[in-house]
Amino acid sequence: MALTHDEINALFTGFQQSAFRLETLQTYTIPSEQDSFQRFLAGKPKPKGYGEAWHALIRGKVESGKSMQRAKVVRRPLTDYSRYLLSRGVPANIAAGEDYRILDLTDRTVDLPEQDFWLFDDETVLLLNFNADGTLRDRTIADSGDLDRYRRWRDLALAEAVPWNEYRMP
Repeated sequence: MALTHDEINALFTGFQQSAFRLETLQTYTIPSEQDSFQRFLAGKPKPKGYGEAWHALIRGKVESGKSMQRAKVVRRPLTDYSRYLLSRGVPANIAAGEDYRILDLTDRTVDLPEQDFWLFDDETVLLLNFNADGTLRDRTIADSGDLDRYRRWRDLALAEAVPWNEYRMP
């Protein structure tokens, strides 16, 4: 069953130790990003204050001893959206305290799903279900019997990815 906005917010505000995200898509079509994305494509600066609430959440969690990590799968040539994300979104997330890593799968295969997800406190998996065009369909909780699989995927993604500061964007 799809989660409500309040249920999703509770996951982000209530985790006690860690939050990990696997990002697999090369293009996301997120309504709240469209203005910033179009500005990027036009060579204009990002909107003032863009992402401030998200960055405040990251800072607060990290300052209280919790970790927020992400592994982003990329394939070359990078899509316009991936270039946007890597040049506009990621640096601000890192400045806020997120551990962001890049997993370039252009010339190799790693046994990871084609499913985006968040893993909270090694206990709860929030599945991000996208349509083929990158629009978000819904968010659901994975069956708790699958936790070991998501933990393995997290560990594999982190082991195979390089830290953001080591990745050289083509």
